[in-house]
Formats: sequence, C-alpha cells, structure tokens
Amino acid sequence: MTRSSHAAEPVLLVEDKDSLRTMLRLALEGQGYAVVEARGEAEARAALTQSLPAVVLSDLRLPDGDGFGVLRAAKDADPDLPVVVMTAYGSIQDAVAAMKDGALDFLAKPVDPDHLLLMVERALAQRRMLAEYNLLKEEAAKRRGMPAIIGESPVIRQTMQSVQRAAGSDTTVLLEGESGTGKELFARALHALSARADGPLVAVNCAAIPETLLEAELFGYEKGAFTGAVQRKPGRFELAQRGTLFLDEVGELPLALQAKLLRAIETKRFERLGGTATIQVDVRLVAATNRGLRQAVASRQFREDLFFRLSVFPVTIPPLRERPEDIPLLVRHFVERTASDMGRKAPAISERAVETLGKYPWPGNVRELQNAIERAVILADGDTLHPGHLSLQQHAVSAAAPPDPWDGIDLDGSLNEVTSRVAAEAERRAIQKALKAAGGDKARAADVLQVSYKTLLARLRDFGLEK
Repeated sequence: MTRSSHAAEPVLLVEDKDSLRTMLRLALEGQGYAVVEARGEAEARAALTQSLPAVVLSDLRLPDGDGFGVLRAAKDADPDLPVVVMTAYGSIQDAVAAMKDGALDFLAKPVDPDHLLLMVERALAQRRMLAEYNLLKEEAAKRRGMPAIIGESPVIRQTMQSVQRAAGSDTTVLLEGESGTGKELFARALHALSARADGPLVAVNCAAIPETLLEAELFGYEKGAFTGAVQRKPGRFELAQRGTLFLDEVGELPLALQAKLLRAIETKRFERLGGTATIQVDVRLVAATNRGLRQAVASRQFREDLFFRLSVFPVTIPPLRERPEDIPLLVRHFVERTASDMGRKAPAISERAVETLGKYPWPGNVRELQNAIERAVILADGDTLHPGHLSLQQHAVSAAAPPDPWDGIDLDGSLNEVTSRVAAEAERRAIQKALKAAGGDKARAADVLQVSYKTLLARLRDFGLEK
C-alpha cells in the first residue's frame, strides 16, 4: 500500500490510554490512513460530525461514556458507517452485544497491529461494496421509473437512507408524516428499490373510499355478494400479488375492518366478500398516515396489535418547514416541469420571490409548494417569477402568527367555575369526536370513552347532543 492510497479515508480512533492510542495511530498512519483521535465518547461524537470518518475503531471501556454510546452515535450519523470495537479478552461478551447492536467486528486486546490493519481494510472494502450496491440499485430503480426525491438537506438524506434500508427487506413499513409531505412518493421509491420492483405497486387511499365499500375494495367480492355484485371482482390484495400494496391514510380504517386486515397481513390469506375459498397472496405492505396512530390506539380508535404489525419499520417524512434548504431545488424542479408541460421556456425566479418562498411556513408542505409554483408559472406574463405571482403574503402573515386557542375561552370567574367550564367543553368535544369515529354508534362510542352506555346517554342529554 502507498501512503496516498487511503488519504481520503479517515479513521476515527477512540481510545483513552495514550500509549495504546499512539501505537495504533502510528500503525494506521504507516499505511497512509488519516487518523482522527478521541479519548472518550464526547470527543468521538464531535469528531463524527467534524471529520466524517470512513471507519470507527473504539474501545468499549471509556472513562467518558462507553463504546456503545460511540456505536450509537456512529450509526445515527451514518447507518452504513462500519464500527470495530476493541475490548479486553475477558469482556468478549460485551463485544458480541456490540455486534448485535450494529458493530461490524471486534478486536481482542492486546491488539495486534497487523490484525488491526487487515480489519480496517476489510471494513472499508465492505463499505465501498455497499456504496456501489446502493448506487446500482438506484440506477436500476431509475430505469424502472423510480420517482425523483428532490432534496439535499440532512433530514431528507436520512429519510432516504431509511427507505433504502427498508427496501432491502420484505418487512412492513409505516410512513408517517403530515399531509402533502410526499408519503406516496416515498412509497413508490421504496417499491422501486425493492426486490419486488418488477411486480405491481397497488395504492389504496383508505380515506377516499366509503367505509361500506372499503372491505370489498381491499379483498374483492364474489358474484351476488351484495346488490350490484353482478360478477366476481378481485380486490387490491390480489392485484398486488408479488408486488407492493400501499395503504394510504391507514388510520382512517374502520375498527371492524382492522381485524380482517391484521389477519391478512399475518397469514397472507383472506376470503373475498361473499366467498368461502381462502386466497393466498405474496404481498409486501407499506402503510402511511398523517395522524398519530399511537394516540388513536390510546383512544381505542385503532387496534394496538395492528399498529405494532404495521410499524415494524417506521419512517418519518419531514415537513417542508424542517428542510428549508430544499425549497430552491424544489422550486426549480416544479418551474421547469410546469413550463415543459405548457410547452414554454422556464422562467427565471427573482431573488425576492426566493426570499418570499423561504419565509413562508408551508402548512401544506411540498404539495402546497407545487401548487403555488404551477399557479405562478401560469400567471407569469414575462420571463421572471416575482413575489406578486405567488399570492402568499396574506397566508404567510396569518400562518406566521397563529391565534392563541385560549383567546376564545371564557376565563372569567372563580377558579372552580373556570375549571368546570373548560372541563365541560373538553368533555363535549371528546363525546362528539368519539361518536363521529364510531359512525354514530353510541355503544361503540361509549366503549371508546370507557363509560357506560347509560352515562353516555345522560351526557348527551346534558350537552343537547341527543338525536
């Protein structure tokens, strides 16, 4: 090896004993590695962000923190960053635990420099192979039509890393994020990067299909199953055979249907509506939600067992306000695409327009940005987009200073009076929400609220909500 062969591949060496750290540093530098030293977990965490090492060597026993903390920090910084832990011979059990947590390998002390160099070279070779593999997967996915995820921000890069890792397995993935963040786009990317990319991707918006039709849509039906069923129709599960089924807004599934979905996920078997034959499918499930499913579980609006089955690999899609550095890239992409669709030259974007877009909070996220840019390109009568084309000023002011919800609550009177008034209003709203979620079924609503049916009827009369 020559000294220049590893110049661009820094090694983070975490060891508190000066003599051992110096010996290991000299051995690594002798083979051309750039070595970044740290004596404890705190220094290692700082070095991870400052030096971007290609491999980490860390002692498990440190005076400041420990090697497990270094391992977690390394994996948070880069899930593919190889970490080799060093430990005394009598602590091999700790090294095995570290490997279960994601360490590539371990070295027993006293460390043999030749063994160390061999392990570092192997770790770097594995990292290069993984990078090449991911690149090939992305290129293959693009050829198959993988959607473009626009953005270079750290949060969007981390999200794409999570999607790539999830794509390598067949596990169920739950995409969580606000409306307009592009959950379906990420679901399509996940499918395109997976081994099922040549199979179908079938999407179902659970909030857009009436509750009475959703079961038939998912599982299909036999001829004569209900009025209007004049012929057999396969459901979305069958249509997604050997591919991916994407359930968007899965939190809107009615409770009665959640049990059947859970069984279909766990057994990969189900029956069509009105049928008796069991159908077996090979389908990978990806779900998405813009509501807090954990809160829905707590309020008994969503089955806990289904939630755990869906969230085996959760991925959070960040809102646009958490990735403002991506706004110029997204704007340029939407401007060029809209102009191309209109058959005209893409207009330039003035600096003031860019500033306006950067200050707006984007409550509707990327979808709102896309709509705003499409409208601006259509309205622009010249070759440059200006703030006046965006129509965001009024919304930006109101969004930047949201009203205080307590401004509308009467807080006059004694503490007992105020407490009773606020509690009654909260109770009234909770009852209305439970009734809506239960489709007006008072017995189900009482069960959700954990009160007796008789108590619920009394409260409905008190609040004037009885129908």
